[in-house]
Amino acid sequence: MDDHTQPTAYLLVDGENIDATLGTSILGRRPESHERPRWDRLLQFTREKWGGSPRGLFFLNASTGMPMSFIQALKAIGYLPVPLSGPADEKIVDIAIQRTLQAMTQRAGDVLLVSHDGDFLEDIEPLLGGDRRVGVAAFAEFRNSGFTHLLDQGLEFFDLEYDVRAFTAPLPRIRVIPIEEYDPLAFL
Repeated sequence: MDDHTQPTAYLLVDGENIDATLGTSILGRRPESHERPRWDRLLQFTREKWGGSPRGLFFLNASTGMPMSFIQALKAIGYLPVPLSGPADEKIVDIAIQRTLQAMTQRAGDVLLVSHDGDFLEDIEPLLGGDRRVGVAAFAEFRNSGFTHLLDQGLEFFDLEYDVRAFTAPLPRIRVIPIEEYDPLAFL
């Protein structure tokens, strides 16, 4: 992306949260590289869904070191990595995302948060109700239930696997299936 182009949307990725949910709650083990989200698909989804030129900010805890190969890969697909450090007893990625959401109240642009974490509820709410589109992309069954209360204010939900299609193979998830999506062949 050209650095002089004004982004029309900001994609805020809480990578630790998505990775932890994928590993702990869905797979029951550390995800292998082929099981991780294809982060480029999230940028593409944002472009296709909301149009324009999204800026992807990928927040990382780099307190114990910079994961240079991952940072280079993120940069190559169009993300701006945000490596952070801080005390072990502070949720530094959450703090940085909260500050970014707060700063968005003074800036134009749509916002897509990629996290399940309810720590962002207070900072998402002031962004709702205007012309801005605001969404949360996560695994629907693990998304904090507090976000549901913001639907009537315009918050949009996107499932990482089913809407964004961020994975190359189906995940072993159990979810409530809307009847219009039910395919009996998937169970036979």
